[in-house]
Amino acid sequence: MLKKGSKLNSILTGTCPKCQNESMYLDKNPLHLNKILKMHENCTHCGFKYQIEPSFFYGAMYVSYGLNVAIGIAAFIISYVIFSASIKVSFITIIVSLIVLFPFVLRWSRNIYINMFVSYNPNTKIK
Repeated sequence: MLKKGSKLNSILTGTCPKCQNESMYLDKNPLHLNKILKMHENCTHCGFKYQIEPSFFYGAMYVSYGLNVAIGIAAFIISYVIFSASIKVSFITIIVSLIVLFPFVLRWSRNIYINMFVSYNPNTKIK
């Protein structure tokens, strides 16, 4: 499932979508909030340029919106339907889950967005 070459591997690990050998981010830990969106300009392994065009990652905002809606719906269903919590508690659950998952959603949205345009190539030459 998470073998090298799959898009899911690149999305969840934050590796280069072209070679999947190097992390795209300067700091691999998404919980270091001051460095959460700091990325290498190019992959140090294959030389792939992450910023494909100016303002490329603005499109990741749409992916982020979709992920946040999915998380909110999931949190509501789990709290309201499964645990029979009140509406007030369910909305608090949604807010807390969105705040807690914020750094992960930021990274996942960028990873998903770049993987929509770039595919893995096992024959990528080393820089």
